Amino acid sequence: MCGRYSLTSNLGELGERFDFEASDLIHNPRYNIAPTQQILTVTHNGSRNEASLMKWGLIPPWSKTPDISSRMINARGETLEEKPSFREPLFKRRCLVLADGFYEWTKTNAGKRPMRIKLRSGEPFGFAGLWEIWKSPGDEIIRSCTIITTHPNKLMEPIHHRMPVIIPKDSEDLWLDSRNQDADSIRDLIKPFPGDEMEVYEITNLVNSAANDIPDVLARVNNMNL
Repeated sequence: MCGRYSLTSNLGELGERFDFEASDLIHNPRYNIAPTQQILTVTHNGSRNEASLMKWGLIPPWSKTPDISSRMINARGETLEEKPSFREPLFKRRCLVLADGFYEWTKTNAGKRPMRIKLRSGEPFGFAGLWEIWKSPGDEIIRSCTIITTHPNKLMEPIHHRMPVIIPKDSEDLWLDSRNQDADSIRDLIKPFPGDEMEVYEITNLVNSAANDIPDVLARVNNMNL
């Protein structure tokens, strides 16, 4: 699964990387992003990319309350077309959830150890996401999203049995284009990112508390990558 991640780049850098303008958005560097928080996403409106904040945890339109959000932070890539909550967004409302690293906990004899996983290049990337619009009986509107997961690559196998889907840079336009409803081309993108383009290192237990949204969360415990 994916339950914590980071996004430390400023909005100008992200706008250049993902080709969007968002002068009305406020984004501060984040080091320990947690479920149900507002997160930075990119969608495509038919003519250009748009950045916006969405609640992390998808709220299906049929839900009576937004409380379901905390249970919908991830969506299994293998069963998206079988689930009513995800089937329509898969073909009509895809997004990128912007990140530059994510966290997972690996089991050891001494307990769980937190790890940070990032691209070797250090650049930000986009998780494959799905989004929805939920409207309450009182006309409150919430835009929400979920992060798609898949089976792990060789790098992630020793750490966890799932990993978030990262969309390769050259496939981001295809993923965001809602006119593309070809099931095969969409399925082809829901796969593990190449492990040889990623790195993993151990971090401290600061990440265990979402209240610790500080640069120290990123600090390596040692200089040995896994």
